[in-house]
Amino acid sequence: MTETSKQATPSSENTSKAYAADWRHFARWCRLNGVEPLPPAPPIVAQYLADLAKPSGGTPALQSTSIRRRLSGLVWNFAQRGLALDRAAPEITAVLDTLRRTRATPKRKDPIRPDEILMMTATLPFDLRGLRDRALLLIGYVGGLSRSEIVGLDFGDAPGTEATGWITILEAGAVLTHATRTGWREVEIGRGSGEQSCPVHALEQWLHFAKIQSGPVFVRTSRNGKRALETRLNDKHVARLIKQTALAAGLRPELSEKDRMALFSGHSLRSGLAHAAKVDRTVGVNATGVTSAEMTRPSEDDRVRFQVNLTKAAGL
Repeated sequence: MTETSKQATPSSENTSKAYAADWRHFARWCRLNGVEPLPPAPPIVAQYLADLAKPSGGTPALQSTSIRRRLSGLVWNFAQRGLALDRAAPEITAVLDTLRRTRATPKRKDPIRPDEILMMTATLPFDLRGLRDRALLLIGYVGGLSRSEIVGLDFGDAPGTEATGWITILEAGAVLTHATRTGWREVEIGRGSGEQSCPVHALEQWLHFAKIQSGPVFVRTSRNGKRALETRLNDKHVARLIKQTALAAGLRPELSEKDRMALFSGHSLRSGLAHAAKVDRTVGVNATGVTSAEMTRPSEDDRVRFQVNLTKAAGL
């Protein structure tokens, strides 16, 4: 059975771009392997799909769903040239069956790299909402916080009854304190290398223009985006924001829009710094909360803070 009458039609500009990228990638693979992309040959396409399932040159192997989407892109591209690819050919179905059997493990959410978090924040405007969301992403990323921990923060050292923690801004950075199942956990967020990438500067800008002196840190804004309200953000906003900005920044362009949306979540912020910070593993683990130490509510003491600046260590 051939794909002549049931061709996938790109339903959006992003899908059209993805299909065009599919063809460029396939054509390049053909050149490197000394074969011709036209006319469509199932054995060649099958080998191409098999190669996509293998890591190469630092590029990770694609997931089974992404490989199938690549195949749909090739089918469509061949059809645009008046040609048909039999995706039910034995060579192709054999590869797809192998992928189904060997790669049926659940897909984990992708951690976000430092350059990617900056690409994401660059998509945000500089109105009040943009200032808030920029601070939210950077604080959550460097602090290694879950989405509920982010929206549960209050400003100052007297959190309200609905708060799960508080944040204090010092000259060298910010100190986040929030509740865990075993007590209180502190996270030190040092200042970054520049204002564009500094989470503390972003937070200060948001607090200043939102006129927040106490209470919830991350709150909703008015419909016109010119005034901060008193209502604390819902943690679902964090997940939506990560997906929207990752898509707008064009992260993982080799994947379909659906796959990219599924790849990122609130956990992407929490796990991102643990993968990115080039510091001692013990320090990194403690700072990002993978392990937490029990502590009482901290009082002013003489210990030296910010001995390790994870913000700069991560390249921000």
